[in-house]
Amino acid sequence: MIAKVYSIVPFGFSGALVEVEGDMNHGLPAFNVVGMANKTINEARDRVKSALVNSQFSFPTEKITVNLAPADLQKDGTYLDLPIALSVLLLSQQLSPLDTKGRIFVGELSLEGSLRPIHGIVNIVETAKNLGFKEVFLPMENLSQASLISGINLVGINNLTELFLILKGQQSPSSPKTIVKKTKTDEHGPLLDGIKGQELAKRALSIAVAGHHNILISGPPGAGKTLLAKTSLNLLPDLTPEEQIPLTKLYSLLSSDCGVIRKRPFRCPHHSASSVSILGGGSDIIPGEISLAHLGVLFLDELPEYPRAVLESLRQPLEDHEITITRAKNRVIFPANFMLIATMNPCPCGFYGDPTKTCTCSPSEIKNYQKKLSGPLLDRIDILINVQKVPTSSLSISNQPTTSEHAVVKNKISGAIARQHARYKDPYASNSSLTSSETIKYIKLEPSAEKLLRSAADNLELSARSFFKTIKVARTIADYEGQEVVKTEHISEALSYRLDQTKNSFITSGKPKKTLARTPKI
Repeated sequence: MIAKVYSIVPFGFSGALVEVEGDMNHGLPAFNVVGMANKTINEARDRVKSALVNSQFSFPTEKITVNLAPADLQKDGTYLDLPIALSVLLLSQQLSPLDTKGRIFVGELSLEGSLRPIHGIVNIVETAKNLGFKEVFLPMENLSQASLISGINLVGINNLTELFLILKGQQSPSSPKTIVKKTKTDEHGPLLDGIKGQELAKRALSIAVAGHHNILISGPPGAGKTLLAKTSLNLLPDLTPEEQIPLTKLYSLLSSDCGVIRKRPFRCPHHSASSVSILGGGSDIIPGEISLAHLGVLFLDELPEYPRAVLESLRQPLEDHEITITRAKNRVIFPANFMLIATMNPCPCGFYGDPTKTCTCSPSEIKNYQKKLSGPLLDRIDILINVQKVPTSSLSISNQPTTSEHAVVKNKISGAIARQHARYKDPYASNSSLTSSETIKYIKLEPSAEKLLRSAADNLELSARSFFKTIKVARTIADYEGQEVVKTEHISEALSYRLDQTKNSFITSGKPKKTLARTPKI
């Protein structure tokens, strides 16, 4: 007799169907699992046997072979404990094939027969729906995450006995307990109201958030670079229900108890992090920091301190908004549509160009420090600004603003984002995501603005990428100001955010250049 139970295991950013086949023959008692199963799945034999016996089911005393098809797919994890247990119940005729037909079963078993949550449940349920299955049985603790996927019946179960009674029609599924899990992004971060001075930096950051532009902030220690970066999370709009699905999929691949991700991520990996932890990969190919920052912010503090190989590997994700990880037999694509916010000191000691402290770095040290950031990487950053320390006279706490600067800025950002969605007829499009052809199609410049841009492109030797990035930043500035046409002042301000880079003096300049007009007011 052959018993068949269907299950799904996570595979990259989706899932793969697994057919659990069971066969029972006369012979010495044995329980074997075949089909490219790793040690974790081979250990399922003991978990399944104990779970069945402790749940008052009989375990056959014959030779049982369980095959996990397709046999060329590497299986890992504890997802298949439950379908293996059901295949044994089918072989021993304690369940009939009609009880499991057309259903997906996933879950890890404890020795007493209860079900534990698993990783990647959103991937599993989404794959089941795409394959045409109508019902998925899963651990109760995974039910809240799985409920993000609509159009498929989900049954949360607590233990083997409950599942048996439900399949036999002797019990109705129990109602799930409402559990609200907090994530790190649930905490309230700093607001613009708490930052004194730095009007230019706050405006540049607001423009970057409004258009989803990458930004690099340079300045001496204590200038407020990190604080500025952390305010970005509270300037971003809330996640939509549709955006919660891919984020929860990514986080559920790493943790079974992360809950539903309802806040935009703010990831800040340390500069000692490995390339695999930042980009993703490993033996199981899991998402890295750039994917966990999807639809949120990736904050790289002290950018030159990161290994050069790691920084250079960011070039493709910054351009394509996804990361492709290739192994000998596997190829996985994870989304990586993040906003990069990076900070750095102007030199190793941090005080090059500072009017109050003398830099102690040698010219060669400064030069080597600058070389850690390549031209192609800087070319992919839309906004580059220098900041200086705020005078202590501006740090008075006695005069508090009567209106919330943060609320005003966030409203303007929300308006700019809404204009972009309406213009491109896409609820997820932004100015920074436009291709060159789309930039020409959608963004129109005033004749004087186009003349200024072309003149500046020749004089500053802008690359083609920088040329179009300037147009997109100018479009965001116009959206931020509520204007339909890109004017000269918008191009001028956008160019000022790239001037230092084009002259190869972004790092070494103590103060921002004033060749072109800026608009510091918010």
